[in-house]
Amino acid sequence: MNDIVPVKTALLSVSDKTGLVEFARHLQKDHGVRLISTGGTARTMREAGLDVADMSDITHFPEMMDGRVKTLHPNVHGGLLARRDNPEHVAAMEKHGIGAIDLVVVNLYPFEDTVATGAEWDQVIENIDIGGPSMVRSAAKNHDFVTIITDHRDYDAVLSEMAEHKGATSLAFRRSLAAKAFARTAAYDGAISAWFATQTGDNTNYAGRYAAGGTLASVLRYGENPHQTAALYLGGPARPGVATASQIQGKELSFNNINDTDAAFELVSEFDTDPTVAIIKHANPCGVASGETVLEAYEKALACDPVSAFGGIIVCNRPVDANTAKKMIEVFTEVIIAPSVESAALSIFKDKPNLRILTTGEMADPAAKFPIIRSVAGGYLVQDRDFGRVSAKDLKVVTDREPTEEEMADMLFAFRVAKHVKSNAIVYVKGQATVGIGAGQMSRVDSARIAVRKSEDAAQAAGLDTALVKGSVVASDAFFPFADGLLAAADAGATAVIQPGGSKRDDEVIEAANERGLAMVFTGLRHFKH
Repeated sequence: MNDIVPVKTALLSVSDKTGLVEFARHLQKDHGVRLISTGGTARTMREAGLDVADMSDITHFPEMMDGRVKTLHPNVHGGLLARRDNPEHVAAMEKHGIGAIDLVVVNLYPFEDTVATGAEWDQVIENIDIGGPSMVRSAAKNHDFVTIITDHRDYDAVLSEMAEHKGATSLAFRRSLAAKAFARTAAYDGAISAWFATQTGDNTNYAGRYAAGGTLASVLRYGENPHQTAALYLGGPARPGVATASQIQGKELSFNNINDTDAAFELVSEFDTDPTVAIIKHANPCGVASGETVLEAYEKALACDPVSAFGGIIVCNRPVDANTAKKMIEVFTEVIIAPSVESAALSIFKDKPNLRILTTGEMADPAAKFPIIRSVAGGYLVQDRDFGRVSAKDLKVVTDREPTEEEMADMLFAFRVAKHVKSNAIVYVKGQATVGIGAGQMSRVDSARIAVRKSEDAAQAAGLDTALVKGSVVASDAFFPFADGLLAAADAGATAVIQPGGSKRDDEVIEAANERGLAMVFTGLRHFKH
């Protein structure tokens, strides 16, 4: 086998024709490469004045069945798969009149884009490419002799390689393109598999194999820490969020920025009625609030824990205006993400050139179902995202005292926030604003106490005599296994409790609530977040 293989014949069949004509012209004019093509690709090149052979000239068989059958032929795959250093393969090519194909350019039907448009079933099915992936895999398997291109962004690199090697390519280069090709077909099949799974209507019936794929969006500077590498890939169901947001200004997003901003955006997407702002630090909220305006919501959210807000992420469910922008830049912030940012606000943010400003265009659907994937040693955990929500009609009052209307509204607010706080989660809310958050503790009692201490610190910073949690409601992401956690909340000044219920000691917890005059409701829905 020769490391350097000349490119004499190229097969081009692409859906995305970006850069096609210029690339094909260089192949033909600079290197004398024979061009073979199909349908629209051949027509595009002919209109540009290039000499192109039809696929039917190679297969001696017409395209048929609306183009479904055109490249699935021994004269194509024999030309791709034959090893040029194997006498039996060479003899078979000569016997059957099969010509070698040295370069393949295929970028597949736009299946992912078709799904993203919300197309009907039949249209999606027609955009599942069969011949394309077959050619890609044949060429990539036989990369010892065949160069495979699946991305128009590689055209320049191929031309540079051929210029360096006088119309040929090297084995190392072909191997790198083959790796990209197999990644492309894997991601393509993963997208098809994922789409079919969403059409079954049964999210609990997991298949024997799980496939997922993505397209590289950017290689990040590093991962969670400087010694770790990382990258961002786009894939899965179309959904507004950090991965697809437009960055208006600021430094490159880091791994931690993206992770924290995603947590922030998912949280604030829970609130679609009133202007709402969340401030996130290390993927946990340190303040969430709703208000009449975005400015009011921001100031209430900041008041919950102004110390932790330093270096955090701010997310809004409404456009950011100039008055809010003026307040936001008073605190060092890594990222601000919102549906949009008014021009006057952008002018203010420009004074902080490192501040990253992201716009999403719209908010995400809080009820959307899509898989959450997490790697473990030797495998993956896959589950639906937590799309569960409760409303007032879902709540069961279990205490002698019923909650007031104001307490009920605050409890629902608190429980939505608790869904996005790492377990064990305790969230105190008053006036549609968090006033204390305890996250990620091994003991629920510790989470309750941490939330109170944070509230006391915030009150002291604001010059208040009592902790903000006085007169608040409290939410727990899971049941209180003992009464001690509830009693800690009562001692802090909470007046009402929302929790899933379901503990063996629910009766003890209810009795303790009654003794303290608390109102308590059960949701029947747990929100663990690990």
